[in-house]
Amino acid sequence: MKPLPADLQLDNQLCFKLYAASRAVTRAYKPMLETLGLTYPQYLVMLVLWEWHTSPPAQPTVKAVGERLLLDSGTLTPLLKRLQQLELIKRHRSTHDEREVHLGLTVAGIALSDRVAPLKAQLFCASDADLNALADLRGRLDQLLERLAGE
Repeated sequence: MKPLPADLQLDNQLCFKLYAASRAVTRAYKPMLETLGLTYPQYLVMLVLWEWHTSPPAQPTVKAVGERLLLDSGTLTPLLKRLQQLELIKRHRSTHDEREVHLGLTVAGIALSDRVAPLKAQLFCASDADLNALADLRGRLDQLLERLAGE
């Protein structure tokens, strides 16, 4: 059997490196998120809603959260139901269009954001991460996402 070309080897695949890095980050966040009572996808939803709480969009809808997180409604709906059961968010149908579901934070959901910053700081201190390198990586990933979304 002839050797596998370098461009087909697993360690040379950008998609694998992104996948492995994503899983590692999720794993690193897990202890912090357990103290908050959230899963990683729930945390992402809360990040969007915390942003919107301070700078609301015109339409704070399920659809808008899905677009922001690149998630479809089939994935998002169970997450939102669970966050509502945890009394962190509230959902209500639009009076103008019943198909539209608007989202907001409860008092407990707003208060939860105060617990995140110290836990996140602990996470980065424990990982001994170079914050400048991470910011650079985030910028490069933004560029990659823009290019891929443009295709």
